[in-house]
Amino acid sequence: MVLPSPHSDQTEEKSAIPRTRSPARETRALPGTRAHTLSMVAVRAMKPAMPKTKAKTPSANIHAVVGSDEAEVKRVAAELAGKLTPPGAGEFGLDLIDGAADNAEQAATRIRSTIEALQTLPFFGSTKVVWLKNANFLGDDQKARSSAVQSALEEFSKMLDRGIGSEVTFLISATELDKRRSFYKTLLKRADVQVFDRLDSGRAGWEEEAGEIVRRHAKKRKLQFDDDALDLFVLLTGGDTRQIENELEKIDTYCSTGFQPVGQAGVPPAKSKAVDKTPGHTPRTATPRVTVDLVRELVPLSRAGIIFELSNALAVRDLELALTLVRRLLDQGESAIGILLAAIVPTIRNLLLAKDLMERHRIQRPHSPFQFISAINRLPPKATEHLPRKKDGSINAYALGIAAQDADQFETDQLIDAMRACLEANLQLVTTQLDHELILTEVVVKLLGNKDDLCSRRPLGGAAHG
Repeated sequence: MVLPSPHSDQTEEKSAIPRTRSPARETRALPGTRAHTLSMVAVRAMKPAMPKTKAKTPSANIHAVVGSDEAEVKRVAAELAGKLTPPGAGEFGLDLIDGAADNAEQAATRIRSTIEALQTLPFFGSTKVVWLKNANFLGDDQKARSSAVQSALEEFSKMLDRGIGSEVTFLISATELDKRRSFYKTLLKRADVQVFDRLDSGRAGWEEEAGEIVRRHAKKRKLQFDDDALDLFVLLTGGDTRQIENELEKIDTYCSTGFQPVGQAGVPPAKSKAVDKTPGHTPRTATPRVTVDLVRELVPLSRAGIIFELSNALAVRDLELALTLVRRLLDQGESAIGILLAAIVPTIRNLLLAKDLMERHRIQRPHSPFQFISAINRLPPKATEHLPRKKDGSINAYALGIAAQDADQFETDQLIDAMRACLEANLQLVTTQLDHELILTEVVVKLLGNKDDLCSRRPLGGAAHG
């Protein structure tokens, strides 16, 4: 007879065995295959269950807020600490340990102080929170790799793996984190982990993620962006949550002073429903509409912002503004080759790709980028295999959607000629001493203007930029 494992649920086994019929009785009136199957099931049911090793699950009283987005990590960790701290516990309810260590020895001391705090019971039999705040010794620098820190972290990992008392809640927040280390793996196994990483603005498609972040933060402030205003705001803030919050606060303050009721976002004031001016009527409170002009006025114009404005000027065929922005970028020290490859080439390429898709597949001019994205998603794979991709292999459709809104202002042959002009300009910038502003002017005029414009804009001097 096989004895049941002490780890198995013996009560459940005892109740299950009497209900199991004898294999002979079970199969008496059944045909061959089905009878054999049920016989095997019945025999297995009579055997005691083998003990299973349960994977450890995250503890309800261990929390980690980590990631490279410093502003978001600090905000979420502070909010979580406030929720976890027992109400009315005062200074005894929160044991705060500063995790910002200057050296390895200090870091090891902070880790052991945390261990000691977790092992110390709270006063008066209540509960408490131990918060290791802004730990800076979990990354891959010399301090984090030191033997003193690694030894202390190993001891700490073993403690967390065993579990801590129910009367203590542990919270750790950190922005410098090496996810290859065993300590992080222990956190993943035993803690409720929230990760907030900064967006990589050099990765294709980051604008969509940043746009969602802006919408989420704006909604909390009851702000509503026009589509073009949101696009510009995203480019100016670069997905940095700290800057997003700062600029939204500025816009919120501006809108809250002398704000008048307005219509829905995207609806011109002239088309908005008239406000009732009857004596005694109180205007309803409306959601402030953030326009592109308001963003330009309040949000500082960064390098990325100027490049976005240049791309937009090219797309809407504003020759004067495009040439002004090229000159401004050169005056700020931006290289001509950088302007060409970061702003001009991507804009012309996206216009050409969007124009080609619209002509080949009879796609109407979209009212928003997301409308064009939906149209692309409905196309067969062969029709989109040539389109630019993100790192994950999906189509970078957002930039194409923006271009599609203005692609009808260009002829396909004109865009092809402009791409050839970009190739020639690239060669000239690398192999000749021609004036850089003149080379870029030729490309812009090739796209937007005519030969008379080019002749009238040739610089008198021969000095080259950069």
